[in-house]
Amino acid sequence: MTITNEQLQAYRSYIIENEIAPATIQRYMGIVERLAAWIGEQPLSKELLLAWRSQLRQSVGSINIAVAAVNRLLELIGCPQYRLKHLRAQATVFRPEDKELTRAEYERLVTTAENLRKYRLARAIETICVLGIRVSELRFVTVETLEHRAITVRNKGKTRTILISAELAKKLRVYCREAGIKTGPVFVTRTGKTVRRTQLWAEMKWLCRLAGVESGKVFPHNLRHLFAVTHYRLHKDIVRLADLLGHSSVNTTRIYLKTSGLEHQRELDAMGLVLSIMRV
Repeated sequence: MTITNEQLQAYRSYIIENEIAPATIQRYMGIVERLAAWIGEQPLSKELLLAWRSQLRQSVGSINIAVAAVNRLLELIGCPQYRLKHLRAQATVFRPEDKELTRAEYERLVTTAENLRKYRLARAIETICVLGIRVSELRFVTVETLEHRAITVRNKGKTRTILISAELAKKLRVYCREAGIKTGPVFVTRTGKTVRRTQLWAEMKWLCRLAGVESGKVFPHNLRHLFAVTHYRLHKDIVRLADLLGHSSVNTTRIYLKTSGLEHQRELDAMGLVLSIMRV
C-alpha cells in the first residue's frame, strides 16, 4: 500500500472539515505530500515511516508537527498501527536571545511604519501585540466592534471574547476614518479582502530592515509572545493569560512565557546568592 493522490485530497478535505487553521492546513499538506514523494512506490510500513522520521533535519518541535500531520493521515487511510511517537526533548528555561522581540524593537517597528505612512501595517502590528491575538484573528476586529470595544473570536473550535482598550479603539477608529473603511473588517487590502498572514509577514520583514531590527525576530507570532510576557509580569496570572491567548492548556502558555537567556542571566544575578567573600 502506498499513499495515493486520492488519499491526499481526502486528507485535505478531512483537515478542512476539522476546522484546522488555514496556515496549518498548508503546512500539513506540504508535510504529507513530501512524505508521499519520499516513499514513492515503496509499500507503507512502520519501519519505512521510522526511517522517514529519522532523516528529518529539523528541530524537535518541527519534527513533532510533522509526526502529528502524518498520524492524522494514517488514521484517515486506515493504518493507525503505523502511528509514530513524538520525540521527547528537555524543555528549555529560556528562548534564544536572537528570537526574542523586545519592547524597544516593537516600538521601533511601529514608529518606523508610522514615519513611512504605512498606517495599516502600524495598526496591525499594534493590534496583534496589544490584544495578543493571532494574525488569523485580525478579521474579527471590525468597525462595529470598535464601538463596544469587544471582539468575539472564533478560532480552532473555540470562542472567546477579547476587550479592546479605549486608546487602541480610538487609534483604529481614526485609521478607519482616514482609510475610508466604514463597515466590516478593519484590516483589508485595497480590493477589500482580509489581509493574509503571508502578506503581513512579508510587510513586517520589509519593515524590519528599515527599523534596524533583526529579521529573525520579526514575525507576527512573536508579537503574541511579547503580549504574554508583558501581561504575566504585570498580573502573574497564567490561568487568565491562557484564556486571553485562547489556549486549552496552561502548558502551552508556559512556552510563551520563556524569556531570553540574557534576561535569565540578569534574574540569576538579581537573586544575590553569590557571596562577596574572596580568598586572600
